[in-house]
Order: sequence, then C-alpha cells, then structure tokens
Amino acid sequence: MTKRILLVEDNPTDEKLTVLAFKKCGVPHELHVVRDGAEALDYLRTNELPTVVLLDLHLPKIDGLEVLRILRSEARTRSLPIVILTSSREDEDIVSGYSLGANAYVRKPVEYAEFAATARNLGVFWLTMNKPPPGVAS
Repeated sequence: MTKRILLVEDNPTDEKLTVLAFKKCGVPHELHVVRDGAEALDYLRTNELPTVVLLDLHLPKIDGLEVLRILRSEARTRSLPIVILTSSREDEDIVSGYSLGANAYVRKPVEYAEFAATARNLGVFWLTMNKPPPGVAS
C-alpha cells in the first residue's frame, strides 16, 4: 500500500512549505491537500483512509478541533492517526486537541529550515516507524 498523507491547511504559504518539505523528506508518499474542515470530512468519508492526517486548527467552515471531534466519534476514523499541525501557541488548543484524541500536537516553525526539518521528522515517524491500525494505508 502507498503511504498517504492528508494535509488539511487553508494557508497557501503553509501549504506550499509543507508540500515542498515533504517532497524533500526522502520518504515515498502521496500527499493530498484539502483547504477547510468540511472538505476534510468529505474526503475522509469518501476515500481510502490516509496513513496520517496533518490537521490545522484555524480552518474555514469547520475548525480543526471540531473536525477532530467528529472524526473521533465515527467508527471508521476513530483510530486514524491525526497530528495537529498548527501555528497556535494557546495552551487551551493543546489541551483540547489531546482531549479530543489527537495523536500529536506540533507547532509550525516560522523559519523554513526548521519547518522542513519538522516535516521530515513527521514523515519519517508517521510513514516509516509508526504502525497504523488496520484499515489505514500502511
């Protein structure tokens, strides 16, 4: 099975940085991008599940925490690996994210080199080291 990432990101600059960083990470994968919470839910309900979801919090239509709450309430996506990838520095967002079932909370670095290193580390861990549950692209 192909390793697949769903990136849920509404900021075009952050999207480009993430896509570029993952291209350079050295881990074979497919990356699909959606730009709002409603599109993320639709994608996850109508396509094969990805290996991991990288979920921004501040999204149009349905915010990231609500997307996470909905995904954890549905049997099909309950154990899907979801990493919050956000610029939020609010402790409340961290607590809420983990309380709702996020597997990890990663702050987006501001500098490109740090951002690229973070994406590479996420790719290596979630696409090569982590063993996803049955039904998730592994």
